[in-house]
Amino acid sequence: MIDLIVKAIAYSSCIGIGAASITMIYDATRTFNFAHASMVSYGMYVAFIAVYLLGFTPYHALPLAILVGGGLGLVTYYGVNKWLLKARASETNLMMSTLGVDLVMFGFLNVLSDYLIQVYKVPAKFFVLETRDIMIQVGDTSIRLVGIVAPLVLVAIVVSLHIFLTRTKIGVAMRASIENPALASISGINTDVVYALAWLIGGALATLSGLLISLVVTGYTAAGMTMIVSFFAGSIVGGLFSIFGSLLGGLLVGLSEFLGISLLGSVLGGWIYAYRPAIPLAAMAITLLLKPEGLAGFFVKVRE
Repeated sequence: MIDLIVKAIAYSSCIGIGAASITMIYDATRTFNFAHASMVSYGMYVAFIAVYLLGFTPYHALPLAILVGGGLGLVTYYGVNKWLLKARASETNLMMSTLGVDLVMFGFLNVLSDYLIQVYKVPAKFFVLETRDIMIQVGDTSIRLVGIVAPLVLVAIVVSLHIFLTRTKIGVAMRASIENPALASISGINTDVVYALAWLIGGALATLSGLLISLVVTGYTAAGMTMIVSFFAGSIVGGLFSIFGSLLGGLLVGLSEFLGISLLGSVLGGWIYAYRPAIPLAAMAITLLLKPEGLAGFFVKVRE
């Protein structure tokens, strides 16, 4: 039971981090980033390479995951998103463009996987890093380190983003550009830099969540695609216009999904696990029907 709770906390923290990535990019550019799926998978493969090729733990590769994700975000923005924004493409076109980017990234990731298998003879098609996690002894109980690191990373992101968005000039400029792009541009704010920064941070958060979540679930090239519903559900439940709300929304969706399916499995049997994606889908549907602004709507009312 303790191990289940620890894994649930780690999983939900990763969903929260990934949900913040989706909200960050959507708030800045009105783009639903479907390339988020492959970015998460790239984070998992950064962890895999750190363990199988470099002999490190996945935690040593956290900075590398941030660099890889940030790079993928910038490539997506400067390669595709920037030009569509200049052409004033609709939100639908912006969203569909990221689906194309995702397919390209997915193709390159499969090439990387095959290369690792052929050259290094490592199990890069499907891998389980859970057994490579560090165990921490607390009394008579052993706890997976990811159950401590993931929520700490989540808290660190909340604090860092708050300081960045409220105490730095570029952060304030980013908030201004998100809230009113036209006025921000007239005021002399370089919105192109703001948009690029949003993709940089969003990509970094996506791969960071992927690296950490690889210590909870099985890794493979399409892993991000199978979890994309949970990330989007966390973003919507938290509120598409609140980065901090999405962190909380992802946390709640992840906990509901992980613990909910475990409870249903113990009662109904193993067949129910195939319907696990129904939990975040239900959370997303209920939120859109009853409270489209998500949890962020409650925060606004409290402040008012």
